[in-house]
Amino acid sequence: MNLRSQWADAVDHLLPLPEYPRPQLVREQWVNLNGKWDACVHSPETEPDFSDSILVPFPLGSTLSGFDHILQPDEVLTMRTSFKSPLSNPSERLRLHFGAVDWGCHIWINDVLVGSHTGGFDPFYMDITDALIDESSQKLVISITDPTDTGSQPLGKQTLNPFAIQYTAVAGIWQTVWLEPVPATCIESVFTETDLSTKTVTIHCLLHNVEPGTQAKVTAHDGEKAVSHGSAVFKNNSVSVCLDFEDLRLWSPDDPFLYSLSIEVIDVDGIFIDRAESYFGAREISCQPDESGHMRLLLNGSPVFHLGLLDQGWWPEGLYTAPTDEALKFDIEATLAMGFNTIRKHVKVEPARWYWHADRLGVLVWQDMPSTVFNMVAFGEQLKDGIKPEEMDWQKISPANDPQGFRKELDAMIHSLRSFPSIVAWVPFNEAWGQHDTDAILAHVMGGDRTRLVDGPSGWTDTGTGHLRDHHLYENPEIFPEHEAGRVTVYGEFGGISLYVDGHTSHEKGWGYSKAVDSDDFLDSYSALMAVIADLVPQGLAGVIYTQTTDVESEINGLLTYDRKYKVAPETLQAVHKQMFSQ
Repeated sequence: MNLRSQWADAVDHLLPLPEYPRPQLVREQWVNLNGKWDACVHSPETEPDFSDSILVPFPLGSTLSGFDHILQPDEVLTMRTSFKSPLSNPSERLRLHFGAVDWGCHIWINDVLVGSHTGGFDPFYMDITDALIDESSQKLVISITDPTDTGSQPLGKQTLNPFAIQYTAVAGIWQTVWLEPVPATCIESVFTETDLSTKTVTIHCLLHNVEPGTQAKVTAHDGEKAVSHGSAVFKNNSVSVCLDFEDLRLWSPDDPFLYSLSIEVIDVDGIFIDRAESYFGAREISCQPDESGHMRLLLNGSPVFHLGLLDQGWWPEGLYTAPTDEALKFDIEATLAMGFNTIRKHVKVEPARWYWHADRLGVLVWQDMPSTVFNMVAFGEQLKDGIKPEEMDWQKISPANDPQGFRKELDAMIHSLRSFPSIVAWVPFNEAWGQHDTDAILAHVMGGDRTRLVDGPSGWTDTGTGHLRDHHLYENPEIFPEHEAGRVTVYGEFGGISLYVDGHTSHEKGWGYSKAVDSDDFLDSYSALMAVIADLVPQGLAGVIYTQTTDVESEINGLLTYDRKYKVAPETLQAVHKQMFSQ
């Protein structure tokens, strides 16, 4: 069935996804390159003929892309477009930004190779200034390859043979492409740290091409009112400015308040160099024992039970890419409407605007690292033989052949997302899907970002590292695991009740962890399950992630269908949650 969400028809085919793509670092000048590009799939030995077209930024094989083909490991996708240079000042540099490209790519401007990149989930840019020509039209060509599940790179739930919990392969550009004129010395990134004990927020800025004596001036605003400001001189390419607040308003799901932030860069002679707008939410996440000795998840010093959904982030018409910005934020809005306060973004990374929506709408996010290859056939064979997941042969079901590549993409993900206050936990490993060097990887993440918790790992084989002891219990969730000293007990996955909704599925038959025959049966099963969870909270359960937000392809255990229709009224589920957790 050619399933489409309600937003598919709202896509502007001249300029899809026109919104500014980087809310955490905004400059006035930019050019969106989304739209129809020339394209073709060819062998590495042949030249591209550009006989087809594709709608950027929808990935190859998606309905909205207009190019119905699944890229094979021995094929190349080459795409072409043209643009006019927006440079108006000869001292400026022009950057070409890609929100994400899956997986490896080479980029040419006017037949000059300007760079390459590997990694399917992180934003990157190329300085293309020196490749520009003295003509009105500039040519951009990008060639893309993707081994999908024949390789060792992080890929999440993609597979060349989709079934059950693994989905259609994605390849190509799947986030916004854009141009940005910048000064030679410019702001690269910004992130913050909050200290509630001193009512301070430290603004960390990275700068490109720093000259000695260059300083940053930062000002925090509450609406139109400036409430704090400070400055400091860059050392090498970074600076940290501590802002003091008389009355620091904290960010939380109940009050997702965001301060706006202006950043100015001034050279040693006092001349203005660069300026960007940003924002931050002041918050602290931690874990501490309660009066009974049970470890709890704390937000701003107060315990918060994390009631969340496992969110795959796939779309029937766009695969990795939501059709519109309204669609992108809908899953967050639906999650909140159903009475949840947490989203576990499952083995996928979203565009920056998704996290901005999460920040301003007020939801806690557990962010997974996309996993490497997981062999479902080998997993099923061992499961059939009665072998428990935590006791399986990892090399058969999920060989981690490239731990260096995994670490590179993990660091890139954290670097690109560390500015978003809604993200409160990193999840480096999901089960044994490419799990390797567990203690070293978890310690690396814990040491690199002390403003968040680290789940280690989510489900299956735990090695004792990480703030969270995360169990996956699709059967017998009432059998509460033993606590581990100093670690928070959570259910990182549970539930998974399937309900087939005729006319709203992409497959004739669906799959789930358990089955409901109709919406009444589903609600009864769900309410009983949540009653079990509520009984476990006094025993020390600190958070749960229900599987899942939406159906995806043949997987039909969502609270919403794949085309985003509620299976049960959101207010009904919200009432269930209020009743269970107000006792």
